[in-house]
Formats: sequence, C-alpha cells, structure tokens
Amino acid sequence: MTDGSQRLAERADALRNAFDRSFAAPRRIDQAPMADFLAIRAGAQACALQFAEIGGLYSDRKITRVPGAAQRLLGLAGFRGAIMPVYSLAAILDAPTSDTPHWLVVASGAPVAFAFEAFEFHLRVPRTAIAPREAGARASDYVREFVRAPDTVRPIVNLAAILDAIRSETADPASRMER
Repeated sequence: MTDGSQRLAERADALRNAFDRSFAAPRRIDQAPMADFLAIRAGAQACALQFAEIGGLYSDRKITRVPGAAQRLLGLAGFRGAIMPVYSLAAILDAPTSDTPHWLVVASGAPVAFAFEAFEFHLRVPRTAIAPREAGARASDYVREFVRAPDTVRPIVNLAAILDAIRSETADPASRMER
C-alpha cells in the first residue's frame, strides 16, 4: 500500500469511528428548547401560528362560497379528498383586510382551514423568546402569547381557542355572533 492510500484508509477509519461514537454519546442538553412558528399576515396584522397546531399549509386553493354563511366563513375547500370549511383568520381576529387570502392552513385539531393573506417566513426561536399576554392587555381572545421575531413582536394566534369557539357556535346556533 502506498503512503497516500494508507493515509486515506486511516482517515476513513477515523471518520467511521467518530460517526459510530456519535450514536453512543449522550444527547446534548445544553441547547435551549426551541419553538417553531409560521410568520404570517392576516389582513394587515402580523402574527404567528404554532407548527404544532398546523396540519398542512396550502396556497391558492379554490374556495366555494356558501350562501348565507357568517362573514368569517369564506366557504368550503377540498384538501386531500376531504371537504373542509374555510374561515378568514383576519375576520376572526378583527384585523382590517383588503386582500383576497391566498394561503390556507389546515388545523391539526379538527378538519377546519383558516385563510390568510401572506406567508412570510418560518420562525424558530428559543422558548425564552415567548412571552405571555399581560393581564388586562388589549388583545384578541385568541392571543395568549407573543413571540419576538426579527422584524417585530408578533401575537401567537391560538388555533385551539378558535376551534373551541367554532365548535361552541355550531353546537348552539342561537349563540352564533355575526362578525
């Protein structure tokens, strides 16, 4: 074996051993726990959605209007063989809007989709960058926390709370509030 090929074989052995040892080493716990969000715009409102509450992200789906539906309900759309109601996230958050929503997220907790105007970026932050809403702070009923993003502090929209409100409205149509 030549000197060059022996060095190459030794280097390959060293890399293989390092790779194998990496599986035997304990997991590093010195890293801060991270949280993942989608940074979006619902109407003119910059906000964030937690990855854990999202079952899918789609763009430019055809939404079929439903006659007599509440203003927040944009209509119905198909997602992988399932027909789901599509709600306007801007209308739910009482955010002013002039655009047609081009983006939709399907909630992971129920067969419901939410439409919004712009998907801006993926946001991964340490959990320490998340702050709870202060008592008495003026914010939507669907915002309980805020996240510091590179561009601004964004409210985190709680899709589970919105789903609970939708379920209670559909269970008792007399309590439905037109928004």
